[in-house]
Formats: sequence, C-alpha cells, structure tokens
Amino acid sequence: MKQPITFRSATLRGALLLAVAGIAGCDSTTPATPRPEPGVLEATRNGPAGAAEGSCWGRTVSPAVIETVTEQVEVTPAKMNPDGSIAKPPVYKTETRQEIVRARVDNWFETPCPDVLTVEFNSTLQRALQARGYYSGPITGEMDAATRQAVRRYQAQQGPNSEVLSLNTARALGLVTVPRQGG
Repeated sequence: MKQPITFRSATLRGALLLAVAGIAGCDSTTPATPRPEPGVLEATRNGPAGAAEGSCWGRTVSPAVIETVTEQVEVTPAKMNPDGSIAKPPVYKTETRQEIVRARVDNWFETPCPDVLTVEFNSTLQRALQARGYYSGPITGEMDAATRQAVRRYQAQQGPNSEVLSLNTARALGLVTVPRQGG
C-alpha cells in the first residue's frame, strides 16, 4: 500500500474562550455582575501545585493550537496491465481531522495577596503607573477597570499579559520589597 499524500494547512485556533460567569445574587434590584475566574482576573490563594502556603497567584492561559490535517488516503490500488500500463487508476478519498499541535497551558505567576491591595497600595500603584505614562485616570485607590488596563499594558512588555498585578511587577515599580540575595 502506498503512503498517503498529506496536505497540512496550519490553522491556529485559539480554541480557548475563558468563560467568566457567575451569579451576583437573586435580588432583582441588584444588577448581576459576573464573578471572575480565580487567578485569571483576580489573585487567588489556590496557585499551582507546590506553591508556598499563604502565597497568592494569578494565571494567564495560553490557548491550545489546533491544526487541520487533510490527507488523501488510497482506497483502491491501481490495476496494472501485464505490460505495466495502468488499466484502472487508484481511488483516493479525502480525510480531514484536527490535531492538537500544542496543548493549552496555564501560566501561573505570583501576585501580592488581596489583603495587601489596600486603598493606599492601589493609590501608590496608580501613581507609579501614571509616572510611567500607563495610567491617566484619577488617583482613587480603587483597583478599577482603568487601573487594571494600565497594569495589563505595563506588564505586557515583560510580564504576564494580565490585569492581575504580578509580584515581579509590584517589585519593579517599587511597591513591594525585593528579597535580599544570599541572606
């Protein structure tokens, strides 16, 4: 049997949509606000396996990469005449399937814990981002949408592409102490 002829068309499908959903309550006068997935839009104490007790974590998700593979598979081989000429050509069928080229990956990063994110801390964060040109809103001390977007823009250069403030970013901005080397 002959080898199948393979045609590969790499279609990168970010096959992952993070569904951020929840219920805010049953009171009809209170608008429902979706509860973010822990670690994706807010820090969580449930980090990766082996995380230090009491540490807090954020997470970004690298979506799976899926490739569509189309193959021509021989169903019936060619019929040959005694002189070597082809009496009947081979018959092929097309088979298409999807293969995961790279699996989804959870990218964990350490964050300041929620109890650290006080009004004073958030105000300092807003000022630090403002001084670097990433935040232009008022200094409110709230971790609001504008602050989270500024964090994402700042971190996208060197850290996780996330609205969750990473511990490394907090250290780079001078908001959290940096541990000493060797001591």
